[in-house]
Amino acid sequence: QVQFVESGGGLVQPGGSLRLSCAASGLVFSIYAMGWYRQAPGKQREVVASITSGGTTNYADSVKGRFTISRDNAKKTVYLQMNSLKPDDTAVYYCNTFPGVGAYWGHGTQVTVSS
Repeated sequence: QVQFVESGGGLVQPGGSLRLSCAASGLVFSIYAMGWYRQAPGKQREVVASITSGGTTNYADSVKGRFTISRDNAKKTVYLQMNSLKPDDTAVYYCNTFPGVGAYWGHGTQVTVSS
């Protein structure tokens, strides 16, 4: 059974930083491209960043230069370093394979950027 467990969210002031983690189980993690996604209230879920099995990364324009996705295949974990956070980054953040598989969505982790 594939499972992704996200952690590391919280409340942070504008300009602050957070590091999200996503622990994977139930799949051969190293061969999958992985993605971080987010869903803000009243909006559709969107892709934030992705990383291939070989380490090639891609970012949404809204986070380019501020967020960094990385992975540790030995730990079966994907990370999202978020710097210079803005109120518009407030959302529930999820990880999944890239592209995402419906059955694999976890509970996500809430990120709130507010003063």
